[in-house]
Amino acid sequence: MIHSCSERKMITWSLCLVFFLSYSVLVFASPAKNLCRPDQRDALWDFKNDFIVQKDDRLSYSNPKTESWRNNTDCCSWDGVRCYLQTGNVVELNLWGSFLSGPLRSNSSLFRLQHLEILNLGSNPNLYGNIPSSLGNLSYLTDLVLSDCGFTGELPDSMGNLNRLIDLRLYNNKLHGNFPLFLLNLSDITQISLSSNNFIGSIPSSLFLSPSLVVLELSGNNFSGLLDIGNVSSPSKLRNLGLGRNNFSGPILGSTSKLVSLKDLDLSFWRDSLNFSIFLHLTSLERLDLSYPNTRIMVDLDLFSHFKSLWDLNLSGNNLKISSTLHFPSPIYMLKLSSCNLSHFPKFLQSKTSLSYLDISANQIEGQVPEWLWRLRYVDISQNSFSSFEGPSDVFRRSGRQPNSTMFFLGSDNLFTGEIPRMICELVNLQTLVLSNNNFSGFIPQCFKNFNTTISVLHLQNNSLSGAFPQESIGGRLRSLDVGHNRLSGKLPKSLVNCTQLEFLNVEDNRFNDTFPFWLRSLPILQFLVLRSNKFHGPVSYPQDSMNFSKLRIFDVSQNLFTGVLPSDYFAGWSAMSSPVVYVEAIVHMLVFQNYHKSVGLTNKGSNMDLVGSGFRIYKTIDVSGNRLEGDIPQSIGLLKELVVLNMSNNAFTGHIQGHLLATTAFCSFKGEKFDSSSMHGPGHIPPSLSNLTNLQSLDLSRNRLSGTIPPDLEKLTFLAWMNFSNNMLEGLIPQGTQIQSQNSSSFAQNPGLCGAPLKRSCSEGAEEARKQEKENEEKEEKDQVLSWIAAAIGYGPGVFCGFVIGHILSSYRHDWLMRIFRSFA
Repeated sequence: MIHSCSERKMITWSLCLVFFLSYSVLVFASPAKNLCRPDQRDALWDFKNDFIVQKDDRLSYSNPKTESWRNNTDCCSWDGVRCYLQTGNVVELNLWGSFLSGPLRSNSSLFRLQHLEILNLGSNPNLYGNIPSSLGNLSYLTDLVLSDCGFTGELPDSMGNLNRLIDLRLYNNKLHGNFPLFLLNLSDITQISLSSNNFIGSIPSSLFLSPSLVVLELSGNNFSGLLDIGNVSSPSKLRNLGLGRNNFSGPILGSTSKLVSLKDLDLSFWRDSLNFSIFLHLTSLERLDLSYPNTRIMVDLDLFSHFKSLWDLNLSGNNLKISSTLHFPSPIYMLKLSSCNLSHFPKFLQSKTSLSYLDISANQIEGQVPEWLWRLRYVDISQNSFSSFEGPSDVFRRSGRQPNSTMFFLGSDNLFTGEIPRMICELVNLQTLVLSNNNFSGFIPQCFKNFNTTISVLHLQNNSLSGAFPQESIGGRLRSLDVGHNRLSGKLPKSLVNCTQLEFLNVEDNRFNDTFPFWLRSLPILQFLVLRSNKFHGPVSYPQDSMNFSKLRIFDVSQNLFTGVLPSDYFAGWSAMSSPVVYVEAIVHMLVFQNYHKSVGLTNKGSNMDLVGSGFRIYKTIDVSGNRLEGDIPQSIGLLKELVVLNMSNNAFTGHIQGHLLATTAFCSFKGEKFDSSSMHGPGHIPPSLSNLTNLQSLDLSRNRLSGTIPPDLEKLTFLAWMNFSNNMLEGLIPQGTQIQSQNSSSFAQNPGLCGAPLKRSCSEGAEEARKQEKENEEKEEKDQVLSWIAAAIGYGPGVFCGFVIGHILSSYRHDWLMRIFRSFA
């Protein structure tokens, strides 16, 4: 058959297409079946097993990728892993936000992945330790992200071997040392982010001469000395420059004329006088932070009006001059003018329809809150002198924007009076409402239910609000509720039980008349519970059940009418007070609380104090003072090794536990150990387990009916700076440790049997012998209790009866070998 020329061409093209498709299948499809190399899979699997995963569903980015890995599958298909198709080598490992916990060791299998080009372990706050020098062996790396972790120490010099590095992000760690000079030799580097660490020393001027550098973030360190930008001879590619929150001194040296691409500039908290005019030619600036300079001078806002692209401006902490005729042409979106000595709203703001975020807090602005503010999404007018809100109830229909615009409204520390305005109820997308420290009166509006599906932070403390708290105002997204220091009455709203994200609850100094809210135990992440100074009454222990507040850091039920005893296992499930704070949890609650809470009142070292700022993370407190509690101080208090403040004063702790309570066998579990708490009662002594509280700083057991001696091991508590044992029935020699002897004698007063310094009453020889005998009796009693716990645990499986029989036998003989075995597990 004779084919025409066009037919022959068609056949040729068809054959070529078939050949190409066949080749593609061979090259791409076949290896993909089993692309992963065994040595690469083994290295990844070993790396996975080096860490535990501490998942936290409260964070939106929670995605523990390694949990989805399966050893019998292709590692190149694992979440966060990318391989080179032709070789099967792993070239990218991205475990950002995977909640890895543990140190990155120098012999980690990670460093067997020799062909890695991209390594991202960022946002793993519990990843800690020094950055290993072995990292320098990954010579193919172009992108290294270790930001938002817990790394410490200096950067290893071996990182200078990473000569292909383009992107280096190490911000928000605890790294220290001088500026790493090896970075100057990385000719292709485009991003260096070292902000929020502890680096020191000066910055070499040659750094600014790097021809490829686009992002340089050094803010939030301790860099010092003169800052010399140098004389850049050609237009720089630098777009982001962060130098704020350091210790630079003197004027900025060098020429900025070539920084023509700069869009983001941070010079906040500048220690010396700053001549900003050297940056006025940078007309492409989009973000500018000149907040809180060390030297406050008058700054004319008109100076910034020629930045046509500026959308984020922070001038907080400056003495600001604003002309009434100011025209601001840029499409400003975020404006921060906190602490600028303003006495009125800048008029130009009303015409800025692009404005969405306004912080004008800590000024001296008086009068009414202008109605046009409701069109903004974020409004902070706190710490001013506002007295009312402008506009009638239909203000939203006239404001030019739908009432669902405002999502964050902060109006604390003003002079507002009267009822909370109903116009706030129209903010149906409201997430944060803070009206603390004003003089609002009347009821909490029922119409707050309009935003109960969106509200996350509701703070109304320090007002004069009265009546019951409306149940309908509580929504499932609530994370923080503070209505302390008002005149609210009635019962605590049980709708709080639906708030599974609730972390903070403060109702102190109100008139609530209710029993203890045991149903709060079901809230999985409740960290702060403050019920002090109300009329709560009844027992604080739940019959035949333990009080498992696993996340609780602050427990304050003082100055109420609570009665009854605290079972010996009462604190056994309070694990957050028994171990150091988890770093990721610290991040979460600091974000939620530090920005909105001015303070929470606590009693510490015998005085009232306000817990502020980082105290929400550091302090772990139990305060049950000023109630009518009786019986023993629970032995399980000794499990709370991270406790900082313990106040059990002004109660009736004696040890006389009523018979029907002793008959109840309550088992509890703590770290896998079971014990019978019914046996842990004694003659009203101070429990020796208090000596386990190695972080305790303040201890108040005054005004009870405690007898016996002060446990001598308390002298080992080196952080214990304040204590009060006064007004009890204690006796014997006061322990002689430095911390105890430094106390005022009033801390031990009104105990007729106590003797020794700091009291002037000396101990006789007979009293000292009695003290020794008392200590021996306490040790014997502890052994009896330990053996009873073992017996109860044994009996729990085959039968409680058999357990008590075995317990009787063990208690009768008390073999030393058994005690040693038990202590090895305790």
